[in-house]
Amino acid sequence: MTTPTKPDTALKPGKPLDLLQTQPSLFFANLQPILLLGTLLLSFRSLVADPVNTLLFLAPTIAIVQALYCIICLPSTGDTATPATKPGQKKKTPRTQRQDIWAKVIPVFLSLTLTALLSTPLLYILLILFGAPLTTHHLHTLLLALHLALLTTPHLFYVHGLDATAWLRIASLHLPVDEVYGMSLGACVGAWLGAIPIPLDWDREWQKWPVTVVVGMYGGAFVGKLVGGYLFRGWRIKLS
Repeated sequence: MTTPTKPDTALKPGKPLDLLQTQPSLFFANLQPILLLGTLLLSFRSLVADPVNTLLFLAPTIAIVQALYCIICLPSTGDTATPATKPGQKKKTPRTQRQDIWAKVIPVFLSLTLTALLSTPLLYILLILFGAPLTTHHLHTLLLALHLALLTTPHLFYVHGLDATAWLRIASLHLPVDEVYGMSLGACVGAWLGAIPIPLDWDREWQKWPVTVVVGMYGGAFVGKLVGGYLFRGWRIKLS
């Protein structure tokens, strides 16, 4: 007698991610998209005048904002969100809270390292395949890939680690939408939409590569985070 096999659940959607339910977490989760988009808007003139140096200068700032978001707001790989402290429940001491923060530094460092060494080269290749200049503007495209990687993958690495099943769900759009996944999807869609003005015959300085793509992906990340975190949280993308 044969034992019936269980159906493959590799692509079974999980639950949307819950943020850590602390006041600093909820505050910084709302502040993060403002910091990201505001930093870019304040540097827009510089971005148009000198894209390479501006993107290079902004990269550490964006990395720091993303690192703080992971440390303050997100449960690390394998953890669950910490529930809010109930009345009468013993609160953590400041020393314990500091220990918890330091325990997150290494996962954040690894997430940013994977973002730089794994995500950036992969996204650089994808940008070339999607129409980025092949024989010129190599540094422009590489820095664009770095910023897109910083907007899309540090938080995903931090939450999901290198779990193959989780990344298969992410790549195949089987993960339910939350603010982390929504931000990544929004950045990708925004980058794609941002390329639309480049070939138009407007003869504007800001149409040069990759200014509009950078603006599009930052704007997309902002919208995607809000949509995934508030409007369509838990929504699953249905592909026919």
